[in-house]
Amino acid sequence: MTDELIQLHSRGRTLEELFFFKQNTVLIEKKQQLQKLERDLKTMSGISGISDAAVLRKLVELSVQAEVLATLLIIPLIEVAWADRKMDEEERAAILKAAENNSIFGGSIDRSLFEHWLQHEPLKGFLESWIFYMQGLCQLLSEKERQALKSDILQRARTVAEAGRPSLKSKLSRKKDKVLRKLESAFTFTASDLHM
Repeated sequence: MTDELIQLHSRGRTLEELFFFKQNTVLIEKKQQLQKLERDLKTMSGISGISDAAVLRKLVELSVQAEVLATLLIIPLIEVAWADRKMDEEERAAILKAAENNSIFGGSIDRSLFEHWLQHEPLKGFLESWIFYMQGLCQLLSEKERQALKSDILQRARTVAEAGRPSLKSKLSRKKDKVLRKLESAFTFTASDLHM
């Protein structure tokens, strides 16, 4: 296993621990269910919400854990919704719609996995851990795969951010815009990042 892959798996474990709250037995049970899933493209797409086949094949090739994939979609949505320290009903509905539209709910994952984060503000460092993981993952993807993943994730996050606006003409809050910029930063890295 290459150093980059070892670092990626280490980042994934950190992200997984933050997301699944080791002390929360409901989330631990869901994590165990995810670990038992068959690792095929359809399942991977359902878990992550990622639809690009090349990206999915790469994730399978890199042995990215199913429980980490489940966080790839939901963390950006949760973070942008909670950017102003509250979650509006419109934002909550947008998150659930994004999950349902991408077949996140169903055979492999149910709504209860997300309910905690819809009701509780994310922990400090949650977004930074996600960014750290994504930067490591992006180093292992081609430019085309990275752009497809970026577009997919940022489009969903922007939809949630816009759902909380009082009107279509109003601008996004500075806090939501800041979170969107942070999310975007996960997909860009410098040459020095390659040697982390």
